[in-house]
Amino acid sequence: MLPGRTSVSTVELRAGTSGAVTTEVKKLGDRSVVFIQIGPTAKLGALDLADSEKLADAVGQALEHRLPMVAVMASTGAFVPDGIAATHGWGLAARQLVHASGVVPLVIVLDGPAVSGVALLLGLADVVIMCRDAYAFVTGPRIVHSVTGVPVSSEGLGGATMHARRTGVASLVADDRETALAMVEELLSFLPDHTDDLPHRWAATDDPERALPTVAEMLPTSSTGSYDVRRIVAETVDDNHLLELREGFAPNLVTALATLDGAPVGILANQPQALAGTIDIEASQKGARFVAMCDAFNLPLLTFVDTPGFYPGKDLEWRGMIRHGAELAFAYARATVPRISVTLRKSYGGAYIVMDSKTMGSDLALAWPGAEIAVMGAKGAVEILHRRADEDERARLEIDYEARLLNPYVAADRGLIDAVIDPADTRRELCSALAVLESKRESLPPRSHDNSPL
Repeated sequence: MLPGRTSVSTVELRAGTSGAVTTEVKKLGDRSVVFIQIGPTAKLGALDLADSEKLADAVGQALEHRLPMVAVMASTGAFVPDGIAATHGWGLAARQLVHASGVVPLVIVLDGPAVSGVALLLGLADVVIMCRDAYAFVTGPRIVHSVTGVPVSSEGLGGATMHARRTGVASLVADDRETALAMVEELLSFLPDHTDDLPHRWAATDDPERALPTVAEMLPTSSTGSYDVRRIVAETVDDNHLLELREGFAPNLVTALATLDGAPVGILANQPQALAGTIDIEASQKGARFVAMCDAFNLPLLTFVDTPGFYPGKDLEWRGMIRHGAELAFAYARATVPRISVTLRKSYGGAYIVMDSKTMGSDLALAWPGAEIAVMGAKGAVEILHRRADEDERARLEIDYEARLLNPYVAADRGLIDAVIDPADTRRELCSALAVLESKRESLPPRSHDNSPL
């Protein structure tokens, strides 16, 4: 399914210099990339000033020539004998990565350690792929033990599994370097070379008119029943193929790349299997970062909605649910790519707003006939509006609330849902809408920059 591959050719950059960093322009699959290797062949991968300058120059070349940057990294941090100069050099590399962010894809493969300031470079990449034996941390196990008194291993502190599940630093985890580079090839097949280009279309092998006769049966009969939303998404896209990013982090929100009629798209979907599909801080951060990446590289956004709201809790509120919950709304509101949402089952309250509603600027909002779109569910609404009612009366009022308000037609009547569709027509409707929206061009008002609620 991937586009055809051509032979590898390379042009080494700054070939006369030596050190822990080597850089070149080469073919990775069928794509030309600026390829950077930071390895333990010299100084255990520690970066001195010359190494960091070479790294910064390579990122600058990627920016100038509008080519994706792929870095394979294993570094023990700054080269201590170089003193402050090594730290200065790391800053040069970080600044150049920031300049390239959103202009060309930035991908880092970590196949060894990333320690101290060098580890922060991972946070500046669009996608990080960690090999299973790799680890990354800003402050190492010895210092953590001496300061906190808690012994911890390198793997426990910053291993691939930890970063895939708890921090979200690792978008993908690979068994080895070769597998990681194959993942890079697949990732790049969904992305353009730069922000002024469109993603390359894949060879269309799946009929855009294909009906989905069994997709509605994937929903449980109960409105609170659990199911795997990825089954519905996979059934909808070409050849049932998804490249899911950050799968283990905030699993209550699925973020994935796929194609529809050969056109690459970014997909977000609430996952009822985890936290009932509610949105918490991590899910909002994960979704906002993914929306921003797709918007930067011209990937249309498809959002599959099934959420009862934001996850409640004192701890989340104290940790900043207001600020972080706004990140997802902010990312959607500023996205200029084609955007389509499909409400599968339920969409309540503030979560309805942030999951790419018409209010946030979605180009097309669709819903399945059984979708519940409202401020809240029947039970919660009756408890607030009729708190003095007895149990029998509450049951009657809940049935009445469900019949009158828990359906997509009230929202459709107000123009907040564009169409209520047969689930079997979901793929056909999405492919047709994307074809119409292909020519969409939208510009944000001119300003220095926005002030994202980080």
